[in-house]
Amino acid sequence: MKFNLKNVIKAFFFMAVVMAQVKCSSSSDPIENPPVDPPVVNPPVVVTNDVDFWLTKGNQSVLLAKQPGTLGFGTTANAYANIEVNATQKYQTIDGFGYTLTGGSVDVINQLNPAKRTALLQELFGNGENSIGVSYIRISIGASDLNATPFTYNDLAAGETDLNLDKFSLDKDKNLIAMLKEILTINPKILILATPWSAPIWMKDVASFKGGKLKTEYYNVYAKYFVKYIQQMKAEGITIDAVTPQNEPLHDGNNPSMYMSATDQASFIKNSLGPAFKTANLSVKIIAYDHNCDNPNYPKTILADADAFPFVDGSAFHLYAGDISALTNVYNSYPTKNVYFTEQWTSSDGKFEGDLKWHLRNVIIGSMRNYSKNALEWNVANNASFGPHTDGGCNMCKGAITITSGDSFERNVAYYIIAHASKFVPMGSTRIESNSGGSLQNVAFITPSGSKVLIVENDGAATETFNIKFNGKWVTTSLEAGSVGTYTWK
Repeated sequence: MKFNLKNVIKAFFFMAVVMAQVKCSSSSDPIENPPVDPPVVNPPVVVTNDVDFWLTKGNQSVLLAKQPGTLGFGTTANAYANIEVNATQKYQTIDGFGYTLTGGSVDVINQLNPAKRTALLQELFGNGENSIGVSYIRISIGASDLNATPFTYNDLAAGETDLNLDKFSLDKDKNLIAMLKEILTINPKILILATPWSAPIWMKDVASFKGGKLKTEYYNVYAKYFVKYIQQMKAEGITIDAVTPQNEPLHDGNNPSMYMSATDQASFIKNSLGPAFKTANLSVKIIAYDHNCDNPNYPKTILADADAFPFVDGSAFHLYAGDISALTNVYNSYPTKNVYFTEQWTSSDGKFEGDLKWHLRNVIIGSMRNYSKNALEWNVANNASFGPHTDGGCNMCKGAITITSGDSFERNVAYYIIAHASKFVPMGSTRIESNSGGSLQNVAFITPSGSKVLIVENDGAATETFNIKFNGKWVTTSLEAGSVGTYTWK
């Protein structure tokens, strides 16, 4: 066998390589090219929902619905306009939002079957998830024009008088009283404002529920009529928080109605009503005027009377004429006296979108930004024919609710107008600063629990995207034209 040195050298080299690999694989020494660790991946940023958003659209495709999605406060800059809310700048304390519970409203609600009736009252006046939390109601002393017939609590035969009010009786309002008691079991803290449409006919200078004036010789008797009313309602378990001396005192064409000039009302308050309340130890507020914003001089005349001034808590307004800024006009003249917004109706021929915009802009946002302590729409409910009403009473007033049968009802625009405030801004809340301008009309509040509430109405013709800025951070949101949003956060 011939020895081949070349092959021996190749075999030796091969074995050396193999041994070296084995050694390396079993060695505890680090290998020359260790594997590279995978790159560190940061977890995704979780954006929490800081703001709840409730929406109603003018086209009715969304009605007081809580919106999905996330609105988290941040500091990423953008070019959108800001609505900046400042909780350190505070204005008036809020008494509440609601309606007038007319006698006609009571009649039609009572036509619902018991279960549906109870559910409706709970929805209107309760504070649950499916309720809108109405916290303030107005009622009539005697009949309003949205009762089936006119009446007072002391109606007599022609030629009779009753100076001691021995025939005074609340019996004609027994159904209203029963419903008020039911409402008070749902919300014991609800505030009640009571207003007469007319004095008893025998006290007037015309033999009619419609028009005429209160005779001066009956001023004191009529004051006792108020006292007796308040005391007997209290005996029924119903506390009247405030009264106005006369509904729409310059409108004497309604049925019922009564004319009362500013000087006459000042005289009645200072000489009769105020002293009568004082003698009876009543703490019920007396609120002057209760009529349109076109005549701020009416309440200012009363407040300028040094003898009437101490008896008057403030002034009440409607907006069938004038501008909502009249409330600030009166408030600035007499800043120790309150202002209130107590009535605005929606019409049977009104359009949902137009009424939603106008009433949010004026009745809710407008009254609040002009120092009002409350905001009330007109009647709670009526039937599909916009009744009942008196002969000559309003036949076009649409309730917040239409009772359509014994087991069904419809929610109308006034329901949503009030609900966008009443559900989120409870009694005892305070209006706080928010800048307002352009198409985005708004008003802000802080609630007793510390929550912030911002109500925004897009009064323009196009969708608006904007920031809600608070404490140096903001969320970005948008509203379609004609829509209303209520935003809440802690």
